[in-house]
Amino acid sequence: MGILSRFKDIMSSNINALLDKAENPEKMIDQYMRNLNSDLGKVKAETASVMAEEQRSKRALNECSAEIEKMQSYAVKALEAGNEDDARKFLEKKASLAEKEAELQQAYSLAASNAVRMREMHDKLVSDIGELEARRTMIKSKMAVAKTQERLNKIGSSVSGANRSMSAFNRMEEKVEKALDEANAMAELNAAPKDDIKDLTAKYDSRPDVEDELAALREQIKSKE
Repeated sequence: MGILSRFKDIMSSNINALLDKAENPEKMIDQYMRNLNSDLGKVKAETASVMAEEQRSKRALNECSAEIEKMQSYAVKALEAGNEDDARKFLEKKASLAEKEAELQQAYSLAASNAVRMREMHDKLVSDIGELEARRTMIKSKMAVAKTQERLNKIGSSVSGANRSMSAFNRMEEKVEKALDEANAMAELNAAPKDDIKDLTAKYDSRPDVEDELAALREQIKSKE
């Protein structure tokens, strides 16, 4: 019964609480199931033994009851034959068998009760293992989803890192453009000052002579006449 007691403790515990401390829940689940199936094998063997004991007890009780009936029948036959002493012996044997029958009845009742309890625990174990198998599949599915989510979170972190890098590049580009604008402004300030008078005189120096152009036009007209 130690096997059943240990299994009962396992069944009454919360498997999720056990898994909380597991480094690898999937491996721990598989190990628990292997242990439980190993216990199931032992429980089956124990159940078969208890059920066999019940059958042996029942058979012994039936044989004793049949023997009592036989002694009763012989006692009747002995009296009918006028052999009272023989009848007395058969009745004495019947009384002895009756005491034995009472003991066998008690043993059979206990064996039958044990067999019922054992079968109930066996069936409960089979049912619970079936339920845990279904839960194992569900837990493994959740683990797969969790791992996928973890990978997505890592990818998301990489994307966030790239966004931060892009933002940093933008800031660097703005600084470079600002520095370039400042350099161009400084170069413009360092250039020689513009001579407005010089530009103004050059404008008039290069102005064409109107009178010379008029004289040239007259000459062209005359040449055509």
